[in-house]
Order: sequence, then structure tokens, then C-alpha cells
Amino acid sequence: MLREIRDLGFDYAELSHGIRLSLVPGILDAVNAGEIKISTLHNFCPLPVGVTQAAPNIYRFTSTDDRERDKAFRQTIQTLDFAARVKARLVVLHLGSVDMKEYTERLLMLAEAGQRDTPKYRKLCAEAETRREAKKEKHAEFAYAILRRLEEEARRRGLLLGVENREAVEEIPFESDFQFLFFDFPAGTVKYWHDTGHAQIKENLGFIQHAMHLESLAGELAGFHVHDVEFPGRDHRPPGAGTIDFAALKPFVQPDHLKVLEMSPTVTAEAVQAGVAHLKSIWGDV
Repeated sequence: MLREIRDLGFDYAELSHGIRLSLVPGILDAVNAGEIKISTLHNFCPLPVGVTQAAPNIYRFTSTDDRERDKAFRQTIQTLDFAARVKARLVVLHLGSVDMKEYTERLLMLAEAGQRDTPKYRKLCAEAETRREAKKEKHAEFAYAILRRLEEEARRRGLLLGVENREAVEEIPFESDFQFLFFDFPAGTVKYWHDTGHAQIKENLGFIQHAMHLESLAGELAGFHVHDVEFPGRDHRPPGAGTIDFAALKPFVQPDHLKVLEMSPTVTAEAVQAGVAHLKSIWGDV
């Protein structure tokens, strides 16, 4: 797996939330042999015992169940330990979601059907926003309490924590809450992780303007998951294969930011390389 990534021309790889425990010895061998370097890990990595498929939300920081939140904390500590072993710089986190009925898929279906400008769509958006605001307080408090504990653990290991923007309207932090999150974590260990695909889906649903959202958080930005989106919600496409205006994002991309291509398994090696070429034609070598 890592040799294939290296042979595509990449010096670094991210270890994702689909890494099974059985893969860990081989990963350590490859890293220790200098075959590739690891930039980032995506929580939870490696997967919890008994879990064999990607499961970034299996334990939610926002859960009202004390046992689930404890598992989320302990499993994240294992991710931090693994990140330190492979000399990664940052761990990407999902914080969780509020307990409410699912709106995102219904909104995507309506958008795909060309109904985004209809009263029905606007009513559903307003309903989703009202309900999530009414329910968010306790869930956010649970998540931030865990994040404060993790902040100290990450600092001790020389790691950053990247809080990722999410595509689902039920997941936190909500779009307008990101600014306030970083007021609570001023030490610089907790950073913003911008997923281009998720932000574009939120724009397609009418919740943000992608470039403006990124600009508002540029001062807290540590890096990117880079992928494109076919309207309205088919993400993890190669840059250039969707609708994202990467030129509009360029002013906020700095050389010290981490950039991770996050592609669907269906994307061919040739399409990955074409995506890299497209992105470099716009962003340069930053």
C-alpha cells in the first residue's frame, strides 16, 4: 500500500481511519526503513479491536453515553501514540454530531433534483438549522471536554490536532461555531483542518460560501484534505473532476500547510496523477 503511494510520486502518506491492526507491523517496517514518511493520521487509527472497516464516527465525542465518550478518548490516545511512533505531525479529528433526525441526505436528494431554490428546500434547511441549534449545547460541551484532555496529551507528544469541517449538517462544529472553538483553545495545539470536498458540499447545500469560510479560518489553518465534488455530493474525486474553484482557495494556501489528497478507491492511478497536475497548475508548488 505505502509503496504504491510512493511509486505515484508522493514522499508522504496519511494513515486513515481504515487501517486495520494487522497492517501496523508492515507500516512500521516501511516507515523505519525510510520507504515513506507519514504526514498525518486520521482518527481512529488503527481501527479498534474487532472493527475491520473504516469507522471514523464509531465513538462520538458528543455522545450522551459516558461509556462511548470514554472509548472515544481512549481510542484517540491510541491514535496519538501511533502518530508519535510514525513521526506524524497532526491527527485529524471528527468531533461528533447532535442527536436529531437525518437531514443531509434529504437535502442532497432535493439539490440533485434541481429543487434547491424551492420553498420546500428552504423550509427543510430552516428546520434543520433550528433543530440543531436547539440541541447542540450539551453535545458541544461533551466534545470540548474531551478535546481539552486530548490537547494536553497531543502537546506532550509533539502533535497537533486538526478539527475537520464536516459535510453533514448534523455534525459539529457547525459552520458559524468554528471561530468560537478556537477561542477556547488558544495554545495552538488545536487547529483547523479544511476538507475541500466537505466545504463544497456545504456550499452546494447553501450553508456556506466555500472560499469565504476558508478565509475566515485561515489564521487557524493547519492543512487540507484535498478532493473535488461532482454536484451536489459525490466527493473524493480528483481535483479538476468536479466543481470546486481551487483558484478561489489559492490565496489561503501556504507552503507550511499539510496537503493530503483524499481519493475514492475507485479513482485510478492515472486520474490521481492528473488531479495532482491540475492542482499544481493552479496552486503551484505550495
